[in-house]
Amino acid sequence: MTAPLHGVTVVDLATLFAGPLAAAFLGDFGADVIKVEHPAKPDPSRGHGPARDGVGLWWKVLGRNKRTVTLNLSDPDGAELLRRLLADADVLVENFRPGTLERWGLGPAELHAVNPRLVITRISGFGQVGPYARRPGFGTLAEAMSGFAAATGEPDGPPTLPPFGLADSVSALAAAYAVMLALRARDVTGAGQVVDLAIIEPIMAMLGPQITWYDQLGYVQPRLGNRSNNNAPRNTYRCADGRWVAVSTSAQSIAERVLRLVGRGELIDEPWFATGSGRAAHADELDAAVSAWVAQRDRDEVVAAFEEAQAAVAPVYDVRDILADPQYAALGTVRTVPDEELGEVRMQNVPFRLAETPGEIRHAGRRHGQDTDAVFAALGLSAEELAALRERGVL
Repeated sequence: MTAPLHGVTVVDLATLFAGPLAAAFLGDFGADVIKVEHPAKPDPSRGHGPARDGVGLWWKVLGRNKRTVTLNLSDPDGAELLRRLLADADVLVENFRPGTLERWGLGPAELHAVNPRLVITRISGFGQVGPYARRPGFGTLAEAMSGFAAATGEPDGPPTLPPFGLADSVSALAAAYAVMLALRARDVTGAGQVVDLAIIEPIMAMLGPQITWYDQLGYVQPRLGNRSNNNAPRNTYRCADGRWVAVSTSAQSIAERVLRLVGRGELIDEPWFATGSGRAAHADELDAAVSAWVAQRDRDEVVAAFEEAQAAVAPVYDVRDILADPQYAALGTVRTVPDEELGEVRMQNVPFRLAETPGEIRHAGRRHGQDTDAVFAALGLSAEELAALRERGVL
């Protein structure tokens, strides 16, 4: 079975999260991803978060399905080797601050002169143009500037940032999608193009119609905690065993089932109960009803009762629950991946399934520069040339 992106070569120059994760998504479906790192300064994700025996675990996920090489792009010989590498490549992914590649003679004009079919994917905090373009940019700043943090948290609390790379991850999905569109356009035109992705934008696109609401109504999304201003009850509730469940009543029929289940069916007859906004205006009363019922039962009992009533509920999981859950097991959501350093390592699998050409995690992130000699020898460099370049710090 041939993978959908078999024969597509991706050169990944990016560091940390959005760009490398986008390249990983492409590698999951068969692209040959060549990860380029500085000889003396590996991708910082190798050192992010917990490690086992000195081996960074975040990198094992982010570097999956990639060959790893080292190359000093600021050295003219390093820049020339990159041009040679890109001459037959299909996609470049980079996240340097705008102007950096141009300073090294590796801007789009120069690269398209070498390979007119190249899709150049540029990921930066604020995009390639505009007054903020040259600012350092990270996902945290995008979570703040997009409106996400302002709308997240308790009403009387501070704006809240996620404890993981949310904006980077959303940008990675958007970048992988943009690359596929550019490759499809190349099938028609024969020419590559530049993808300009600002990390501040994809997460904003995920936040719903906040701009349209403000444009038409002057409405600014407030912080609501776990509640919604579109329906109620909608919250997390603590069970008798100290564990939590989440309840959603986006549909009117579900809201009615929940209130009957918790023994407060009389509230269904209230005029305000007939609409989501009406229920949201009475969230205190509805939350009290659901909370009191849930608090008297263990989580498993609550979930079973909601399922029997065909009401929407989910247990609030941590990673231990995820690994024990039969639904995730049925979907194959967690994959055990072979690894040369750790033996085996579990990680999230490809996030969707294609019936005929599924994606696959073939191996976890490899050692720094592990494939340098093999990749550049394929360009015609001899063992002596590789040794000389390594001695000079180019490789």
